[in-house]
Amino acid sequence: MFNRYFIISVFFSLSAVLSLNAARNGSVQPLSYSFDRPCGLYTEQSGAGLDFTDVPALGSMLSGRDKAVPSEPVYFSVKVPDGNYRVTVTLGSKRRAADTWVRAESRRLMLQSVKTKRGELRTFSFVVNKRTPEIYQYNSVTPASRVKIKPGEVGSLTWDDKLTLEFCGTAPAVQNITIEPDTTAVTLFLCGNSTVVDQGREPWASWGQMFPRWFNDKVCVANYGESGLTAASFLAQLRLDKILSEMKPGDYVFCEFGHNDEKEKGPGRGAWYHYSVGLKTFVDRIREKGGNVIFCTPTVRRSFKKDGTMGNTHGDFPAAMKAVAEREKVPVIDLNAMTKTLFEAMGDRGSRNLLVHYPAGTFPWQEKAFSDNTHFNPFGAYEVSKLIVMGLKQIDSPLTQYIVPDWQDYQPSRPSVLPSADVLPAPEVQQFFPWPESIFNDNRKPDGN
Repeated sequence: MFNRYFIISVFFSLSAVLSLNAARNGSVQPLSYSFDRPCGLYTEQSGAGLDFTDVPALGSMLSGRDKAVPSEPVYFSVKVPDGNYRVTVTLGSKRRAADTWVRAESRRLMLQSVKTKRGELRTFSFVVNKRTPEIYQYNSVTPASRVKIKPGEVGSLTWDDKLTLEFCGTAPAVQNITIEPDTTAVTLFLCGNSTVVDQGREPWASWGQMFPRWFNDKVCVANYGESGLTAASFLAQLRLDKILSEMKPGDYVFCEFGHNDEKEKGPGRGAWYHYSVGLKTFVDRIREKGGNVIFCTPTVRRSFKKDGTMGNTHGDFPAAMKAVAEREKVPVIDLNAMTKTLFEAMGDRGSRNLLVHYPAGTFPWQEKAFSDNTHFNPFGAYEVSKLIVMGLKQIDSPLTQYIVPDWQDYQPSRPSVLPSADVLPAPEVQQFFPWPESIFNDNRKPDGN
């Protein structure tokens, strides 16, 4: 068994090291792994294996060789260079029925509740973006600069040197994984704040990490959003520079800013100058590299008036974004209007089920009550991600050709579920969207508001 672990570890480690230059021209050979054999643990030396655990037996549980079912998510990581990777997974077990969710990196939803009967195997492919802060010029092996990531991002799955897959659900089962570079998928780069970012810890979530769920394997969603950012700070931290270093002509960049921009004070600040100039900078630089821009007005904050309608929580910022879009011929998804309609349809109390509103002790690690009217929980993020897809359909975007076959049109005035007003979390939500919790959690509110 030791020799087998050693051989597997050496194979993955050498593959990762030798692939740095090859990844930039798409010539890396596929990396394959089968859980039908003993599974090693991830280390810097091995370059591949089960991650965030010291229990190798999780591999045999995941494959179904061991009758026991994993009691928590199982993570598998592979050390690879920056880029897009096509991941092909065979789900199911010869020995038991299974229900498998697949997430990537920081809780990006790739496959939702794939149910298989005993003996049934199903194969799926999707494309995952992996990145580090280093910014490379074309065909260079030496970084030209580096994204100025925030202290809270250091060591996160979003910016590390490995691609991580998370297998979870009531009874996850996985047989095989193949990972290979993909240079053909259309990449959708997401720019924004805490309502967009891949939130890495429960119970926080954002629409950007649910967005991959709605596209086939011809599309890759690369989420560059981060909590607390404005259009200006996104640019200043060189996040757009990183995007442009990876973007190819024909790719898309989505921009949703406003929550934090409206809090900036001082000369020139505000919706009609500083914010508008920042948005114009995105448009110019992205188009210069042959990319397509889509604006998304900011999601509303939960703020009801006595008559049951939502107040305006963003001032002139949605209008300013629309004005820039009109001048520059940029398509706009009016997420501000759609989330307002969604919140009002669910009502003052029912809409809390979209956000991080939980009584103290809802989670074993939760020390105090959560009452956050800005940040979404997984269910809310899932629902808002559907609004983005509907927005793409409304603007007649070419991206609609890549929507998954099981997609169903969604109207914010008629939510998927109307949860009980007095119970948090509502049983209807749990049944409709039984999100498997990751092993990572946080009592702290994300930056920004």
